[in-house]
Amino acid sequence: MFRLGSLWLLMMVVPLAAQPIRVQITTGGHPHDISFYSVFAGHDDLAITVNPHPSAYKRDLRKFVDVLVLYDLVEVTDPKEQANLRQFLESGHGMVVLHHAIADNWRWQWWWEEVLGHHYFLEKQGDTPRSQPKDGEVLNIKPIAKHPVLEGVGELQLHDEAYKGMWISPKATPLMETDNPNNDKVVAWISPYEKSRVICIQMGHGAGAHLDHGYQRLVYNAILWAAGKK
Repeated sequence: MFRLGSLWLLMMVVPLAAQPIRVQITTGGHPHDISFYSVFAGHDDLAITVNPHPSAYKRDLRKFVDVLVLYDLVEVTDPKEQANLRQFLESGHGMVVLHHAIADNWRWQWWWEEVLGHHYFLEKQGDTPRSQPKDGEVLNIKPIAKHPVLEGVGELQLHDEAYKGMWISPKATPLMETDNPNNDKVVAWISPYEKSRVICIQMGHGAGAHLDHGYQRLVYNAILWAAGKK
């Protein structure tokens, strides 16, 4: 009886281990280097699921996911999938948008204007020309704000893909910028969306970014922050 009682007391005193953050990585619509997955290695506090299109948004994400990490390039047009995305974000769940995923849903105005606070033009729109990518660039990047996402990151020099000619909302909060003339100035920002935590990070084309420890720390911090853990 004493041993059982001692065991019960021990269970009462020792707190339960924190549950890992449930992360869904959404891919599809754009090829990517396998090095991308090294960005998420070594974090026992993240429970990672890779769910590519077309299955990514078929279910109610709120039941299974805490943070969405987007690394896809898809226009979501199915009404049920759009509803699942809206419900997920409107319920306060977080999202991290990486590299080419910032061009997702470029025709869905609610998405690019309110959720991302950013627009990548995949086609010419009125007098606005399409945005221009340029691979093989060196991006010298510096933090320009004080924010939990930037803790331990510092300045970065990444061999990556530049993006030029995008729109970013004046309501967004810039976090990092580059002086590369083939890239727009702001490369990472907090979206103005108020119902959940959304962060966009332009960098991440290939191994030149994926294997960089500063970039890996930036993405990890972004996930923690989007989950409300930072």
